[in-house]
Amino acid sequence: MNKSILVVDDTRSMRKMVAAVLAAAGYDVAEAGDGIEALEAANTRRFDLVVTDHNMPRMDGVTLVRELRQLAEYDTVALIVLSTEVDPALKQKGREAGATGWMAKPFDPQRMLDIVGKFI
Repeated sequence: MNKSILVVDDTRSMRKMVAAVLAAAGYDVAEAGDGIEALEAANTRRFDLVVTDHNMPRMDGVTLVRELRQLAEYDTVALIVLSTEVDPALKQKGREAGATGWMAKPFDPQRMLDIVGKFI
């Protein structure tokens, strides 16, 4: 069975681009438009990895990471933030919330696959 990844981003084009890169590499990819949708999806299915944007309506990426870490089945799942935000203080908040890593947008597809491959 293919490893499953949840891609979370409120910008449809970015979400589709990330999903396409991951799907082309053989991963089973699901998508969510914001943190609330992602949390709902995570409560119905366990993903092997989550890639989330930070700046989203209703629930941002750091809050999503914190909420996912409250779920026992996401205790060891890699949670990667993919964002235009590169402020060290925000990255620290992400780490404190439980983020496994932080990638800057725009992303390099090969680097994305390399990072995902390390955690999945």
